[in-house]
Amino acid sequence: MSRFSEAISEGDGISVVPVLEGDVGALAALAEEAGAEGVAVRAEDVAGARARTGLPILARDGDPNAVAAAGADAVVVQYETTSDEGRLEELYGTAYDLGLDFAVDVREEEELEEALERIDPEIVLISERGLDEGEEDLELTLDLLADVPAGKLVVSEARIVSYDQVVALERAGVDAILVQGLARDPDFGAILEELVHGPEARR
Repeated sequence: MSRFSEAISEGDGISVVPVLEGDVGALAALAEEAGAEGVAVRAEDVAGARARTGLPILARDGDPNAVAAAGADAVVVQYETTSDEGRLEELYGTAYDLGLDFAVDVREEEELEEALERIDPEIVLISERGLDEGEEDLELTLDLLADVPAGKLVVSEARIVSYDQVVALERAGVDAILVQGLARDPDFGAILEELVHGPEARR
């Protein structure tokens, strides 16, 4: 268990982890001030984020060797990109050897079932990026959550716009949220603080 999984499993309540883009260094520093339990960045942005924060860093779709060298604590891989025989197992094994937490990004029930059969990951990331028309926010997370075995850490990547949504996911049993679409907001720090601590944080 690395720093990322420790943070989201041992934190007080559900962990809020913003997805950063743009000036990731400045945003990572703001995220730490706001009370985030970690940050998520693209693989190429790990070093920039690490230079400005001591928070656990989750790297997206990167080579485990490269992101570990840059200072990441965890890596997440989209299941749909690991169709080559043995690729998912190879990435998982490399991450394990490096001491990285390994999360699998799934978007449907079949992907979840196959990921659990192939490597039985400790962290399952349910992604709501690119929802189909007519799908409601959090619907996919709540649908797939019931199929995740007990004992797994569950992370939802969703468009979170209110503290009520955070509370709903916490009550459902989600361990952490990767918050989409927040990095470009000029009130990034204040909004994130409210998602972490509730509406009283702005008073």
